[in-house]
Amino acid sequence: MNFDFTEKEEAFRAKVKQFIAVNLPAPEQRGKDFEKQWNVKLAEQKWIGFSWPKEHGGGGGSLIEQVILKEEMSQALAPDLGSDLMGLVWVGPALIRYGTEAQKKEFMPDLLNCQSSWCTGYSEPDVGSDLGSLNLRAVRDGDDYVINGSKIWTTKAHVAKNIFLTVRTNPEVESRYRGISVLLMPMNTPGIQVRPIVNIVGDHSFNQVFFTDVRVPVSTRLGAEGEGWKVVMGALANERSGISESTGMERHLDKLKALARNSLKGGKPALEDTEIRRKLARFETRISAMRLNGFRNLTKQIKGAQPGSETSINKLLRGMLEIPMADLAMGLLGNSASGMGEWQYDSFNFHGVVIGGGSPNIQRNIIAERTLGLPKD
Repeated sequence: MNFDFTEKEEAFRAKVKQFIAVNLPAPEQRGKDFEKQWNVKLAEQKWIGFSWPKEHGGGGGSLIEQVILKEEMSQALAPDLGSDLMGLVWVGPALIRYGTEAQKKEFMPDLLNCQSSWCTGYSEPDVGSDLGSLNLRAVRDGDDYVINGSKIWTTKAHVAKNIFLTVRTNPEVESRYRGISVLLMPMNTPGIQVRPIVNIVGDHSFNQVFFTDVRVPVSTRLGAEGEGWKVVMGALANERSGISESTGMERHLDKLKALARNSLKGGKPALEDTEIRRKLARFETRISAMRLNGFRNLTKQIKGAQPGSETSINKLLRGMLEIPMADLAMGLLGNSASGMGEWQYDSFNFHGVVIGGGSPNIQRNIIAERTLGLPKD
């Protein structure tokens, strides 16, 4: 396999580096309006939705250039490419593939201009990560759906303008993966109630969302009725293409190495300790494997294939790394680990990363059944 980039791709990397050098201040110099101004500059470059087709308002960039763009931004500790990560990663690609012209016209401009805010209604109290067992009902009543039930662990539902909602429109089908539909609806629709879920570190990101006789037009449905499973799986696969997972963990490992370099163990820098070095090497090996797996998935996409269930591998690997990396950091901090610093926060706040988007056991089942072809029983 050839990992070299073409002259055109390296020229694009140089352009990104130059843009960063001119426009991105150091983290400690960024004011309260920095991200808003930064996103305006990114939008001018067409780097928000960079790989989306130009006819949908995107930059028309190649997948390889998208990887280069994200790599350079990550290495420079730049904010995400756009303020609405869920909207850009899940909703936008799903709209491009399944949306009506009216839906694209309504939602795409705000996604690209950082005027949108989306949450995703997947998990349910008695279902968890098993989307095939969801029970939130949407009953057809003329030109409307009437929705009753609830969702849980809904990230940013308390601030989102819209929700990408999975509902059960037909409970009588033989396969539990049939009869699911996706609705695009405003969060201020009458009958929606949001209750906060505050975690152990006092953060409020997750919520439980209740739907009581919520009525929305059938025109809010994304894709065909009963075909929501395909829409959702396409969105999740886009989220897990793999490169961004490994890039984020590389930055995480850099910070952990710096902590080991500046911590003492037995009167010497912890980085000189054999066991510490062995643990760091294991982390680095797994992260390198994530990167290579991401490039394998990227190669398939370049050849025209859609990301498949094998993209769950990197989601699983990241979940398996977050906890031991945070544990090692807490051990390095030792008695100085009082208060709520960055590493303490990560140690207590891993649930959102590890469980969000599908718990490790769900990812293992997906890999076993759909990638390895193992029997369910």
